[in-house]
Amino acid sequence: MTRLIATYAIGLIFGAGIVLSGMANPAKVLNFFDFAGTWDPSLLLVMVTALAVTFAGYRLVLRRPGPMFETGFALPSGTRIDRPLVLGSATFGVGWGLSGFCPGGLLPVISTFRGEVLWFTAAMLAGIAIARLARRSLTLGLAQAT
Repeated sequence: MTRLIATYAIGLIFGAGIVLSGMANPAKVLNFFDFAGTWDPSLLLVMVTALAVTFAGYRLVLRRPGPMFETGFALPSGTRIDRPLVLGSATFGVGWGLSGFCPGGLLPVISTFRGEVLWFTAAMLAGIAIARLARRSLTLGLAQAT
């Protein structure tokens, strides 16, 4: 039960931060990306603050012998910059730049059922499905080739 309460509280804090910072407002996000027009640099402060909090949080948490609700830390082991990483990052950036939504900013506003929210949700889910199918077929193709 404690784990569920902690998860819920963390989600609420994350959602509140997204909404209060303006990252749930696609117009504000798109203005952040419009360097040649109506550039709004205020989200830069949000991003820098998020990086600072994340950096400090990792430093504090990783000093502990282990996480509170798991048997061990689940940290990425790969450090290679490869094609899937670059393509995934580019796809994420293009989608965010075109729509003004990222998955984190979408969650607090999904219950509004606004058209742009629903279209982005559908496109995001389709993209996830396509990426999984591509990965699966690539993995099967490599396995059959060997």
